[in-house]
This record gives sequence, structure tokens and C-alpha cells, in this order.
Amino acid sequence: MARRKATTHDENSPEYQRGMAQIRKQLGPMADSYIRNIKALAPEFAWVNVTFPFGELYPRDVIDLKTRELCTVAALTVQGFSLPELKLHIKAALRCGASRAEVGEIITQMIAYCGFPAATNALMTMKQVFEELDAAAKPARRKNQKAAAKRRRA
Repeated sequence: MARRKATTHDENSPEYQRGMAQIRKQLGPMADSYIRNIKALAPEFAWVNVTFPFGELYPRDVIDLKTRELCTVAALTVQGFSLPELKLHIKAALRCGASRAEVGEIITQMIAYCGFPAATNALMTMKQVFEELDAAAKPARRKNQKAAAKRRRA
């Protein structure tokens, strides 16, 4: 059996850098660790993940990024089994300007196309994302409230 030679890719190439810029735009601070984790398992998979959807598809200007992310949420909801990816793209949709209500409405709309079990899984994933975001925001809100109280006392 012939062994396939491992492919190395230039992470300084324009297509990789374009993809990383896009993924950082959509995923924010978790983008680099997301790709690093994938790369540790399968470098070729990480390369394709960065350069194809994020380097070629998401930057296209026919539809806006919020719409693209909501389409991705719909597609992952219909699949019914891609819950880690759904979680990631719910966060990305919110970062790209979608509201929580819009994400919920997209998932609700998908009931007609994937059925209640897959849509319910998506809804529970959405709930988990919202709870995580709310929990992360609490310390920042408390810090802002304390600073405002301190200014009022001064």
C-alpha cells in the first residue's frame, strides 16, 4: 500500500490569512484556539476549514455575514447531529448582528424541515449558548455597576 505524502501548507499565504481574518471576525477570541485544536488532530482538515468556508465562502458579498450565519444555523439545525458546530455558529451569528430572537426563530422555522427532535436539540443547544454568554457577562456587569457606584459617591 502506498503512503500518501503529508501536505504542508503555508500559513502565511494570502488564502490562509484571509480565512483566519474572517474566522476571527466571526468567532472572535475563540477563533485561534478553535483552529489550533483542529490542527492538533488533523492539520489538513484545519487548513481546509480555514481556507475554504472562511477564506472563500463567508467573505463573498452577495449576502451579508449575519444572513450567512443564520443560514448556517438553519443548516446545522436540520442536520440534527452537528451540535458542537451549531453552538459555534449560534455564537458567530450573534457576533455578526443576529438577535437571540432571530436565532430562535430560525430554529423554530426548521421544525418543518427536520422535525421536532432535531429542532429541539438545536433549541437546547441555543439555550446552552445563551446561558454561557449570560454567565460570562455577569462579572463584567458587576464590575461596571461597582465603577458607576464609585463615581456616584465621588
